[in-house]
Amino acid sequence: MCYNYYMRISHVVKTLVLSDFFVNAGFSIFAPVFAVFVTKQINGGSLEVIGFAAAIFQVFKVLFQIPVARILDKTKGERDDFYSLIFGSAIISIVPFTYLLASEAYHIYIIQAIYGIGAAFSIPPWYAIFSRHMDKSRENVEWSMDSIAIGISGAGAAALGGFLAQRFSFDMVFVIGGIIAVTGASQQIRIFRDLKEKVMRGDVKPLPDRGPES
Repeated sequence: MCYNYYMRISHVVKTLVLSDFFVNAGFSIFAPVFAVFVTKQINGGSLEVIGFAAAIFQVFKVLFQIPVARILDKTKGERDDFYSLIFGSAIISIVPFTYLLASEAYHIYIIQAIYGIGAAFSIPPWYAIFSRHMDKSRENVEWSMDSIAIGISGAGAAALGGFLAQRFSFDMVFVIGGIIAVTGASQQIRIFRDLKEKVMRGDVKPLPDRGPES
């Protein structure tokens, strides 16, 4: 019964949920050890650097997100949303690998700025595409699917990341996180044929807050 219900859900919704699962897992795998990495592996690394890094991500996301969204809204159809989603997700998915090259505090700041720009390009179209393709009268379930996917991937990846960092190295954690994130981002390519050539007014529904992306 549950399987049959799942199979009736929009292909776009299922694909975006799967993508979210992997991308979130890719970042969650190093989230528990990121502060330790910065303070122990980065020259001049400190809790202050970590705080500034988190702020820089949010600042760049905020600065770019509305301009990107306004441009996407001016174009009818979902192809521009798709390209923005892929572009932003591609940037996000390479972020874990860039930490392998970081040795100074300003490197962390640059990476966080890039991460914020990627998020600004990917978040607005993700919301818009997901909301347009939700199945009628299943909105609660389908938003819950995404929330559950994020929760499960976050919990499992965080536990795995701590284990890998303890037994092996930070580099392994970032490499595995990057591979998982790239896997998630690449899933989004599968929705291209499902997208609408024209988007009518009212196709996008009010959306809940998905929570922090960092």
